[in-house]
Amino acid sequence: MGKWPDDDVILFDGVCIFCSRWVRFVAKRDTARRFRFTPIQSDYGAKLARTFGIDPDDPDTNAVVHGGEVFMKSDAALTVLSLLPGWGWVRMLFAVPRPLRDPVYNRIARNRYRIFGKYEACFVPDADLRARVIE
Repeated sequence: MGKWPDDDVILFDGVCIFCSRWVRFVAKRDTARRFRFTPIQSDYGAKLARTFGIDPDDPDTNAVVHGGEVFMKSDAALTVLSLLPGWGWVRMLFAVPRPLRDPVYNRIARNRYRIFGKYEACFVPDADLRARVIE
């Protein structure tokens, strides 16, 4: 996989209600405003996705670029959580092997629309969060 010039960017499915709630969860706790967000439906998000082998028309993962590297699936979620204030304890979950973590992630990702629902169009964040969205 290649590198990405921007750092601390979270790629998410903007029509997925669960994914949009994840973005709001992170933004609320990210008091340093470290993370920026990009929906996979945007030009920027689709380009990032294609660079790392994610199909923008059928995404099966979120991703985060951190330290110049891309992290996907459970690695992405744990990386983001571990960087939030008060959530450093999450780092110990990296001790669980990826082959055990990712199947749980995959099951939720495959069923996210059925379980949580889907927006008709990409969700529109409030003004504060909007300033952190890259399109």
